[in-house]
Amino acid sequence: MLQNTQTTHQIVGQFEDTRFEKIHNVTYNSALEASNLVAQEIADLIKEKQKENKHCVLGLATGSSPIKVYEELVRMHREEGLSFENVITFNLDEYFPMDKSNIQSYFYFMHEHLFNHVNILPENINIPDGTVSIDDLYQYCIDYEMKIKAVGGLDFQLLGIGRTGHIGFNEPGSHLNSGTRIITLNHITRVDAAPSFLGIENVPRKAITMGIGTVRDAKRIVLLAWGANKNTIIKDTIEGQISAAVPATYLQQHNNTTFVIDEEASSELTRVKTPWLVKSCVWDDNLKLKAVTWLSNLLGKPILKLTDKEYNDNGMSGLLTEEGTAYDLNIKMFNKLQHTITGWPGGKPFADDSNRPERASPSRKRVIIFSPHPDDDVISMGGTFDRLVQQGHEVHIAYQTSGNIAVSDEEALKFAEISKEFNSDSKKINNIIEFIKNKKGNDVIDAIDVRKLKGSIRKSESLAATRYFNLPDENVHFLNLPFYETGTIKKGNLSKDDVDVMKSVIDAVKPHQIYAAGDLADPHGTHKVCLDALFAALEEMKVEKEYMKDCWVWLYRGAWHEWDSHEIEMAVPMSPDQVLRKRHAIFYHQSQKDGVMFQGDDSREFWVRVEDRNRLTAKKYNDLGLTDYAAIEAFKRYHF
Repeated sequence: MLQNTQTTHQIVGQFEDTRFEKIHNVTYNSALEASNLVAQEIADLIKEKQKENKHCVLGLATGSSPIKVYEELVRMHREEGLSFENVITFNLDEYFPMDKSNIQSYFYFMHEHLFNHVNILPENINIPDGTVSIDDLYQYCIDYEMKIKAVGGLDFQLLGIGRTGHIGFNEPGSHLNSGTRIITLNHITRVDAAPSFLGIENVPRKAITMGIGTVRDAKRIVLLAWGANKNTIIKDTIEGQISAAVPATYLQQHNNTTFVIDEEASSELTRVKTPWLVKSCVWDDNLKLKAVTWLSNLLGKPILKLTDKEYNDNGMSGLLTEEGTAYDLNIKMFNKLQHTITGWPGGKPFADDSNRPERASPSRKRVIIFSPHPDDDVISMGGTFDRLVQQGHEVHIAYQTSGNIAVSDEEALKFAEISKEFNSDSKKINNIIEFIKNKKGNDVIDAIDVRKLKGSIRKSESLAATRYFNLPDENVHFLNLPFYETGTIKKGNLSKDDVDVMKSVIDAVKPHQIYAAGDLADPHGTHKVCLDALFAALEEMKVEKEYMKDCWVWLYRGAWHEWDSHEIEMAVPMSPDQVLRKRHAIFYHQSQKDGVMFQGDDSREFWVRVEDRNRLTAKKYNDLGLTDYAAIEAFKRYHF
């Protein structure tokens, strides 16, 4: 079992106890692998309690983090006979007010993901009631606490963590000994919930939550955190001082807590980000570049001006021992960065490509740009897209999803009413208008024709943008991957059908280059599923298709995060004129330009934030001592 003891861990790699870290934590290669092991620990505990003829009392969390844990528990129930008859559950929290039937309620969430699929007794399920009257709420919270105590307390508490450091809905300022109560949600918490509610204005401002004291009384605590969005708060929680400003830091005082995290969530930990400050390192070229760019940024000096003393003073004496002098190391790393810069993303024809990121041959490449949503192509790599077409490559765009859920009802109604002007007798158009006007709340699943209309809006905008870049319509592919087409924010699981669609378009083009979204920080998770679909297709096709041996895959990032300087393997500069062309292409996506649903916590429009990001990438290169460009789009190669 995953225990905060000296026993063996069921993990990939042991916990590295450093002077910086104050909570036991284990990093996994993937959230799926980690989730399965956590589910196994829960299952083992349930079975152990069954042998003792005792109840197993579980504290459960909601949100995206525990979903795979619940899926694995359901699988074990169905395929291995895991029984939940002795299980009593207490959920951490619920929005207030919130009706149980609302698809955004945690009551709905828990039944959809777990309770409806296992043999737990209904009377053993405890979820805070979002319909309790204000007058009865104080006593209700006391009774919830007493009910937990009456069954002997929580044997196991599963947690997620919010970007404010909240566990449950214990927002900053929560007291160490707090119990179950109503709380006002932090703005950042509401922003993070906004995609599920189709806008922050629909997110409740209050919630009922178990308290910090209640959580800390659990005999065993496992906290899950996935993705780059959580890396800063994970560092603050594991390495920071105990503070009410970051409620999760109170877990430092619990003697049986484990944080289970993936590589992205662990990326800001000192032992990961700057391992030379923690231990002796094996200095491969990637780590050398990471260290040198870090030191350059830390000191605000170009790489070529770094000195022996500065390396020694910052934990890198071992690196200098290998390289000889700062002068030799600086030139080596400077050249490595310089060789990532190219104005020829498809390779420069008939040129020496030994120090270029892409091959010179074939001079005219077949290229697929995979775009999770119908605008990620121009937002994330519009300048590179434009240049690939201008330089004569056979470029194909493959939009993986329809993007229909990101079109507001108001936008769809506008198009439907325009259509009615030309065809007032259309029953279908009238039904769409009637549906949208009568739609109550954001928990209603769109009718199929409404979804088709919203998808058509995104499709027409995409074609307008690709035509602006002079791409033939026949080179634009709308894949409509099945996992996305649920009519709700919640997507389906990746399936063989999704992978087969990906394989089909790849096989039709037989590409030399593939570009795909490697940005997993989007607030609705679509990028992650789309990337998984590509990776699954590549794994199958590399053994099935000989031409895949000549295919290189480049990952771009979206409007949320950029690759760090040391990660970039191809940097494509843009002139001021090219920046404007990219902006114009983004403007064709009018339904996403103003008041976009999935803004995240950045209020800037996508074209503004991406221009700032491209400008910042160029500035980072310049600060390292390289040429000053107006903007740069960055890519990292994926090897399969």
